[in-house]
Order: sequence, then structure tokens, then C-alpha cells
Amino acid sequence: MAAQVLYRFTLLAGRQNGQIFSVDAAKRMAVELEAEGKDDLDFNVNILVLGKSGVGKSATINSIFGEEKAPIDAFETGTTSVKEISGFVDGVKVVVSDTPGLKSSVMEQAYNRNVLSSVKKFTKKSSPDVVLYVDRLDAQTRDLNDLPLLRTVTSSLGPSTWRSAIVTLTHGASAPPDGPSGTPLSYEAFVAQRSHVVQQSIGQAVGDLRMMSPSLMNPVSLVENHPSCRKNREGQKILPNGQSWRSQLLLLCYSMKILSEASSLSKPNDPFDHRKLFGFRVRSPPLPYMLSSMLQSRAHPKLPSEQGGDNADSDIDLDDFSDSDQEGEDEYDQLPPFKPLRKAQIAKLSKEQRKAYFEEYDYRVKLLQKKQFKDEIRRMKEFKKQGKVPATDYGNPEEEADAVAAAPVAVPLPDMALPPSFDGDNPAYRYRFLEPTSQFLARPVLDSHGWDHDCGYDGVNLEHGLAIANRYPAAFTVQITKDKKDFTLSLDSSVSVKHGENISSMAGFDIQSMGKQLAYIVRGETKFKNLKKNKAAGGISVTFLGENVVPGVKIEDQITLGKQFVLVGSCGAVRSQSDTAYGANFELQRKELDSPMGQVQSTLSMSVIKWRGDLALGFNSLAQFSIGRNSKVAVRAGINNKLSGQITVRTSNSENLSLALAAIIPTAISIYRKFWPGVADKHSIY
Repeated sequence: MAAQVLYRFTLLAGRQNGQIFSVDAAKRMAVELEAEGKDDLDFNVNILVLGKSGVGKSATINSIFGEEKAPIDAFETGTTSVKEISGFVDGVKVVVSDTPGLKSSVMEQAYNRNVLSSVKKFTKKSSPDVVLYVDRLDAQTRDLNDLPLLRTVTSSLGPSTWRSAIVTLTHGASAPPDGPSGTPLSYEAFVAQRSHVVQQSIGQAVGDLRMMSPSLMNPVSLVENHPSCRKNREGQKILPNGQSWRSQLLLLCYSMKILSEASSLSKPNDPFDHRKLFGFRVRSPPLPYMLSSMLQSRAHPKLPSEQGGDNADSDIDLDDFSDSDQEGEDEYDQLPPFKPLRKAQIAKLSKEQRKAYFEEYDYRVKLLQKKQFKDEIRRMKEFKKQGKVPATDYGNPEEEADAVAAAPVAVPLPDMALPPSFDGDNPAYRYRFLEPTSQFLARPVLDSHGWDHDCGYDGVNLEHGLAIANRYPAAFTVQITKDKKDFTLSLDSSVSVKHGENISSMAGFDIQSMGKQLAYIVRGETKFKNLKKNKAAGGISVTFLGENVVPGVKIEDQITLGKQFVLVGSCGAVRSQSDTAYGANFELQRKELDSPMGQVQSTLSMSVIKWRGDLALGFNSLAQFSIGRNSKVAVRAGINNKLSGQITVRTSNSENLSLALAAIIPTAISIYRKFWPGVADKHSIY
């Protein structure tokens, strides 16, 4: 410890004077100054003593001062409150804070918290330079009985308390116990074992694995307070190994204080930053991640069509559907009658008959969906023209309007994400349920990359939609995931308001996990239709991450190209302290020909982010298509400007025989690598 102190002062002196000093020169200078004795030592140390009851805290304090300053009792607790004891030891002012004894039982941790609370209030006047954690050397134990006590100390006084702590083991002259072979252990092995147990317990209580490293463990000092302890010629109490423990303990305390001050002095002086006045950290948060999250397009919550749910964020433009498309008989009604067959009847059909049957069945299903969609469009146009629900012949118009206004907001039940392959043991395939009438939806979070026969549920997802004052639609989603180590909570909530027919505004509050911290995001956005095929949006966001405040702004524009293509572009920037990240996203979506009923079939996107002078480009593509009636394939590919990327192929099939054919791919790859090992290594996907 003394060598570390001299080394730190050597570095500090060399940095200030521009010279290189050696440890030997520092030692000679210290000896010369001590021999001259011109000035008294302007040095003092504050020591905080902690430990269990009956381990000898007060007796150690008396031994340090060489006189009885703290009362001791072999049968009762000697210290009942925090007391400050001061005095001079060899010209150095030593101030010791004696504390009541702590309890190691789990049921008595409430008492420990009360004691440590009084200790924390007492030390606010003058923070301790050194903490002596006192325990007994002869208390042989290999379990973790003291772990609750150490965790209470850590939570009450903070983990930084252990940085300046010295493990002080009393009864240092105790005889070593017998070892596994039946012979007594050596004194050095006895001390090493007991010290290691206490140091490991402190490291586990703090939760920092670095404190379990031998180079970072708390130093250990032995103490013997018995009056019959052996003494040397100078009258100092010594241990069985011949060392004077009092001078060693004081030197260790002085060294730890000087080392702490030297470390603070050796740090370079940072230029003044006005942000520190407001508590902002100098460390910059992950701006690219925040920017990517902000640039994502978000749909505004909408009321149902009965309550005027058509707004600027609607994906359906009623003007695109003429009256000629709505009038007249539908094509579905003109079809001849069709009788669905059972599985046993389908099995008796030939291959050509089965193919013709399924083609006719799929064609009728698509026509039925078109008819239902046209009915919905016709109803929405009628509500838009009238501005309210029309009266019926069976009731009061005002009562009907009130009944519709009080109706709950419809929340569609999303499809449960199924694993990439069929597995009869997976609960998602065995259970089916009807759409609930409640607007509160709870469903599990499925891990799509889990094992075949694993449950695969990582958490719970809660969704709810409502209409505030029957005018402002709102929706929130809460997702809770938990595994053996981490607990994650995320929230996505938003509420929107309609300004006329072409403008809609949204305000939201989100909670996201970023590393081990939670980020709180407040955002606002406004969308409007400036042209028939164009939608524009602008928004701002403020993210609170720890002590950082990150504001951001974005602009978004969406252009519809016919019935199949949609071009979406967005750009924005986020700023924290002196760092600013800029980014832009461009995405081209291709839908099915029967849009807007059809889903997105393919997507091509590009992202650009500039941060701290670095430019990052990313290209992503997604394609979804069907192979026959029972197989679906989704291909996702991405690459960046550093030529690193990923290709993902996901297939789903409802036939077990077709699933077995998927094993051909890894088998073929293995055979290829056996015959051409060099080529396989050269063109490895990794």
C-alpha cells in the first residue's frame, strides 16, 4: 500500500514539473523532511468502525489510542449509539466514529437499517476517509451467514463505502484449527482462509465480480486486544508472526487516505462545462439507437367508423372508390352455389380434382373478402356524408346516437406469431379461442428462436384501447419480460385528436430499456393530407435517460403510387450535450394487387445515419410469398457500408411431410463441405 502511495505521488510530481522522479528519490526526500522536523504534520484521518456485536470494535479503538476511550463490556453491548472519539497518535489527529454492533440474522436486518441510518446522518458532517469492517479471526465459517448484513450495509451506505474499507480481524493471536489431515494449519494458511471468506462475502454483497479479484480485494489487518498479548522490546503488541499490528494498521489507514487524495489530484482537470450545473452527464447516450427509434413511422389511434374514425392517418381513401364500384350486384352473389367438402371427401378426389376444388375455394374466399370490404366502404361513406348515425325505425334517434357514442372501441385481435415450423407439442397449434368482447387484450410473448419442444414464452404483452370522452382515441401496450437474470418493462402509449378531415395530432409516452437503464420518451406528432396521394408529418420527442435529456425532431412524407406501391421517407436529428446525430430513412413498399385488402408483400429500404463524423449506410429488403396453399416463405436480407450483413429465410408449412424435406438443406451443405473443404471455408457465411 505504501508503495502504491509513493508511485501515485511520483506520477503526480512528474506531471506537474515535467520531470521523472524515482521511488528511491521520493523515499530519501521523505526521510530528510522527517529528520529535519521543521513543520508539524498537518494531517488527520477520519475512521468509521463497523461490525457485528461482540467482535471487539471498542477494544480496537482503545488499542489504537493506547488508552481507554470507549467503554467495553464482556457481557453487554458497550456502544448503543454513534459516538465520535478523537485524539492524537504520534502527532497525527485521528477521529474515530464508534457505532453500535450489527446483527447477522436475516430477521434482524430492520434493526441494522435503523443503526446504519443513524450512521449515515452522523457521517454527513464529515465523510470518513477509512472504514474499518471488524470481524473475528477465530470465527471459522465457510457459509454466507454474514451476507444479509453486508448487503444491508451496501444498500444503506452505498457500494462506494467498500472502496476505502479495511477488513480488520480481531483475536489475531488465536491458535490455528486442525486441517483436513488432522494436524494444525499454519498461521499464514489460517489467516489466508479466513480473510478470503470475508473478502468473497463483501464482493458478493456488492455484486461486483471485480472485487473478487485478488488485486482489488479489500486489504486485511490483524488485531489482538488481549492484555496478555505478547509485546516486543518497544512495548508494542505483536502477532504470532512477530509483526506489530498497531503500527501496521495505522500505516494502512494513512496510506488509504493519501492514496485516495493522490488519485483525485492525478485526474486531469476537465474544462468547465455549464451542463454540470444542471446535473447532466458528460457521457453521451446511444444517439443512433434513439434516432432510429424516433424515425419509425407510427399509426395514430383511430375511432371506429361509427364515431367518425376516418382521419388523416387512415390508409383507406374513400375518394378512390367510385359509386360504380359500390352499386349493382357483387360478383360473389352471382356465383352458383358451392358446397364445401369434408376431409374424407377431399381424400377421395383425384389430384386434378383436388387442385380444381382448392382453386375454386380460394377464389370464392377472395371474392367474399372483396364483398365485405365494399360493404364497409359503403357504410363509411354514408357516415361521412351524414356526419352521424342515421335514425332507425325502431327507436329514438337521440337514444340511438347516444348508444353508438357509448359503444366501446373495437380492437382487432392480432394473429399470434407462430414458430417457423410446425410442432404438434406447441400450444399455439393446439388451442384456439374466439375474439373476446373486452377491449383489454393479454397474450404471451413468444420466442421464435426457442427449442422445438420448449414452451417459448418469455413474458406477457398487455394491450388496451379506449376512447377518452368518446372523442379522443387512445391505446397503450405494456410488455413485461423476465428471465433468470433480467427483468424488462416497456410501455407504448398514445392518444390522438382529429382537426377536421385531413389533420390528426398524436401525443405519446413510452418507456424503453436501454442497457441497464430505462429511457422515458415524451413525443408528439401531427399528420396531414396536403395532396390526394400525399401525407406529411412532423414531430418532436424528448428522451430522459438517467441524467441525460435528448431532444429530437423529425419530418416524414408518404406518397402513394397507384394501388400497389407506397414510398415513405423520413429524416430527423437528435442532440445530447455537444453530440448530434442526423439520419434519414427511405422505404418502398409493394402491396398485393387487391390493395388495400392485401398485405405488404415486399419492402426495400435504405437508412443513413451520421454521428461524430462517421457515416453509416444500411440497405434492407423483405420479400414474402407463398409456395402452394400450405407453405409460406419470408426472406429478409440486410447489408451496411462495412460489407457486413445478414440473410434470414423463414418458412412455415402445415404439412409434416414437407417439413421433413427441410432437412435436405443442412445435409447437402455438410456433404458439400466434406468433398470441398477449402471452398467451403473460403466462402463461409461467417
